[in-house]
Amino acid sequence: MTFGDGLTVLTGETGAGKSIILGALGLVQGDRASPDLIRTDEDEAVVEAVFDIADRPSIRQKLREMGFEAGSDLVLKRIVSRSEKNRVFINGSAATLGMLTTLSEPLIDICGQREHQVFLNPDNHIDILDDFGQLLAQRREYAEVYGAYQVLQEQRRELQTRAKNRGEKLDYLTFQLQEIDQAALREGEEEALQEEKKILSNIAKLETHTAAAFDDLYGREESVLTLLRTVQTEIKSINDIDDRFPTPSQDLDALYYQLEELAFALRDYRKTLVSDPQRLTAIDDRLEVMQKLKRKYGQTVGDILVQRGNIADELKDLSQLSEDMEALDARISASLQELEKKAQHLSEARQEAARRMEQAIGDELKTLKMVAAAFQVKFAWHAEKGLALGPKGWDQVEFYLSTNIGEVLKPMARIASGGELSRIILAMRRIMLQTDPVATMIFDEVDSGVGGATAELIGEKLRDLAARHQIFCITHLPQIACFGDHHFRISKAVADGRTHVRLTVLSEEERIDEIAHMMGGGNFTEIAKKYAGEYRRALGQKTEQQA
Repeated sequence: MTFGDGLTVLTGETGAGKSIILGALGLVQGDRASPDLIRTDEDEAVVEAVFDIADRPSIRQKLREMGFEAGSDLVLKRIVSRSEKNRVFINGSAATLGMLTTLSEPLIDICGQREHQVFLNPDNHIDILDDFGQLLAQRREYAEVYGAYQVLQEQRRELQTRAKNRGEKLDYLTFQLQEIDQAALREGEEEALQEEKKILSNIAKLETHTAAAFDDLYGREESVLTLLRTVQTEIKSINDIDDRFPTPSQDLDALYYQLEELAFALRDYRKTLVSDPQRLTAIDDRLEVMQKLKRKYGQTVGDILVQRGNIADELKDLSQLSEDMEALDARISASLQELEKKAQHLSEARQEAARRMEQAIGDELKTLKMVAAAFQVKFAWHAEKGLALGPKGWDQVEFYLSTNIGEVLKPMARIASGGELSRIILAMRRIMLQTDPVATMIFDEVDSGVGGATAELIGEKLRDLAARHQIFCITHLPQIACFGDHHFRISKAVADGRTHVRLTVLSEEERIDEIAHMMGGGNFTEIAKKYAGEYRRALGQKTEQQA
C-alpha cells in the first residue's frame, strides 16, 4: 500500500478487512504479536512500513544514537513467526522491539475506540492538559524535585524508625562495647594461649622425654658421646695406617660438639619445665572468655574486633541521631518550599492552559453542530486536607461537559452519547494536533453515531487536518468519504478456496460509484450515483472557493 499526502479514506463492508490494516500498523508501533495473526498454512507474517523522514531531524538523530543509518527514508519491519523467535529490523538491520516503539511513536497515532477510552478516563485528563499546554518539560522539572523530596522523606522515616527504640538500643550497644573492651582481646593471643596450655598440660611427658634424651646422649656411663669418642679413636688409627679412608677423625669433632650442645640444651630445657596448675587454670578461664565472646560476636578474635568497630560506629550514629534529624528536617523544609513553588507555577500554567483549552474545544464543538455544548476543565486540590503534593503536582484535573441548554456540567465520561463522543474526541484531537509533531493520524470510524450535516462537518475537519498531517480515515459515511484526496476500497474475495483481502485505489468514476453504493446500499440507483457525482463536484468547487 502506498499512500500520499492529505486525507486518505478507506471504505468497505463490515468485516471486509479494515482491521487487518490497523493491526499491521499496530505491529509497526510495537503492539503485542501473536501467532494467531499469521495466515493459515503460513509460517510467518511480515509487516514492513516505509516513512519519509527527510523533514524529521529528531527521528534521524534517534536513528544515529541507536547506531542505524539515517537517510531520508525509515524502514520498519516486523516478522511474526510460528516456529522461530519474532524479529524486528530497522533500515535493514536487526533491532529490538523497544527501538521500534521509540521510533514509531512520533510517526503514527491511531484514534479508535480504545483511544476514546483514554480521553474519557479522568486519570489521563491532567496528561492531556499538560500536553496541550506544552507543560510536559515543566512537569518533568517538578518531578525531579518531587523525586528528591521523596528520597529525603524516606531517609527521615528510616531515622524515625531508628529513633523509636533509641534508648534501648543505646543501652544494649553500650553493654556490648563494654563487654568486648573488658576482655581486652589481642590478635594472636588465642593461638599463643592454646600453645602454652598444651605445654603446661604435658609437663610430665616433656620431663620424661627430656631426661631420657639427655641420659642417652650424655648422662649414663655408655652414652652416645662416650661411644662417639671411642669411634673417633678407632677412625684415627685407620687414618694413621691408610690415608685412603674417606673420613678423617677430625670430621667427627664437629658432630661430637653438636651432640654435646644438644645434651646441654636438653639439660637447660628440663630446668624450665615447672608444673603450674594456677597458670593452667588462668589460661582455661581466659580461653573460656574468648569462646563466650565468639559465640556472640564472631568465629574468631579478629571477627570480634571487627564487630566491636561496627558497634562503636553504630553508637556514634545513634548519638548523632538528633543532630542528623535536625539537619535532615532543614533539608526537607527547603526541598518542600522549592517543590511547592514549582507546584504553584505548574498549577498556574495549567489553569491558563485550561482556559485556552476550554475556548478552543468550545469553538470546535460549535463548528461541529454542538452549539449548546459547554466544556470545562475542573481543578480539585483537596481543600479539606490542604495541598496534596503528588508526582504530577497538587492539581487534580477532570474534564466536564454539558451538551444541552439548562443542564449542569458533569464528568465527560457520564455525559457524552456515541455521536457526541465522536465529535468531542475529534475536537480534542484537532486542538492537540495543532502542536503535536506526529506525522500520520489514523481515525478509525470517528463517524460513529453521526450522520447528515454533522458527518459533513467532520469530513471538513478531517480535510483541514490533512493540510498539516497525513490523515487516514476508515469510514462508513459517504459524507466523509467525499472529502478524501485519495480513496481506497477494501473488499474480500475467494480464489482457489482461500479468502483474500483486496485493496483497490479508486479512480474518480469508481469513487462516485463507491459513494453512491454507500448512500444507497447494495442496490444503489442511478439517482444515488448522480447525487454522488454532484456532491463531489460541489465539494470541489467549495474547496476551491475556500482556497
